[in-house]
Amino acid sequence: MVNDPIADFLTRIRNAQMAGHRIVEIPASNMKKKITEILYNQGYILKYKFEDDNKQGIIKIALKYDPATKQPAIQRLERVSRPGLRQYAKPSEFKRVKNGLGIAILSTSRGVMTDKEAKALNIGGEVICYVF
Repeated sequence: MVNDPIADFLTRIRNAQMAGHRIVEIPASNMKKKITEILYNQGYILKYKFEDDNKQGIIKIALKYDPATKQPAIQRLERVSRPGLRQYAKPSEFKRVKNGLGIAILSTSRGVMTDKEAKALNIGGEVICYVF
């Protein structure tokens, strides 16, 4: 049993990139599906697919690499809020990730979104992770 499924999600992506894998399979949940959609919309992954296995489901993610240097598109995935220490932020307290080049993924009252979307809507929330 995994105590922190979001940290497990991020670690599986990180490990797959370090090993040079093209596809990674992750057990699904609604939160992980939303984070995957955000990563796709922001251009950090090539594509994704949600599969039903008559249990909780599987997310298949095709990782994105630079064709010339073979470097992954995601340089760093950093978990911020964790079960033992939740991190919340107001729109005025959002930190710029990698000087504006990265994103922060937040869980807000209106769902999971990026820090830029939350700032535009002027709502705060729990900072899940940083991606750059």
